[in-house]
Amino acid sequence: MKAIAEEIDFSLSRKREYYLRVEGFPECRWVLMDYGDIIVHIFEQETREFYDLDGLWGDAPRLDIPPEAA
Repeated sequence: MKAIAEEIDFSLSRKREYYLRVEGFPECRWVLMDYGDIIVHIFEQETREFYDLDGLWGDAPRLDIPPEAA
């Protein structure tokens, strides 16, 4: 999980996007990366199932983001 978080941070920093806050280190069961308009959650499977954010936000509208914006 640490490697995934580091790769996300590296990729976004190349686009001049820097996190405001990161939580979850060193436990690495759930890493939250706050980039302001973007929030990244990285979970262990067990933690993901326990908090069920997909179920919590399942009825939220989905946005199609064009590839050139990503």
